[in-house]
Amino acid sequence: MTAAPPRGLDERLRDTRARLESDVDLWVATSGSPGGVHLIPLSHLWDGATFLIATALASVTARNLLADGRVRLSLGPTRDVVVVDGVAEPVDIADLDPGTGDAFATKTGFDPRELDEAYQYFLIRPRRIQAWREVDEMRGRDLMRDGRWLG
Repeated sequence: MTAAPPRGLDERLRDTRARLESDVDLWVATSGSPGGVHLIPLSHLWDGATFLIATALASVTARNLLADGRVRLSLGPTRDVVVVDGVAEPVDIADLDPGTGDAFATKTGFDPRELDEAYQYFLIRPRRIQAWREVDEMRGRDLMRDGRWLG
């Protein structure tokens, strides 16, 4: 098997933005005193600047994010990973723009607005984004710092 050469910044940015847009699911890692460290897969909607996720209000993830909005997301397989550090803000279902709720439901195939169980949306603003495939891409893996895209 011949390994592809390391990608430059422009190619990595294109690939990462495409993954953020096209992937449906991601891993959400939270921590906080209510539930401790917690990792769960959730569906998301990427609007080009923020992620929208939803989880049961009674879940460890929701409790953690309400107590401490720091969050780490991961997309893709281990040999083509995107890691996002961000800050989550709660968005109540009643306050969610109907068009955004519809876009989330269409993309994910899941509409928390139609459930009997209480759900909480969270808007996640990325502060740092990294992407790499193999060890040869560890250098230059930062694509966003302090909420600003590089390049």
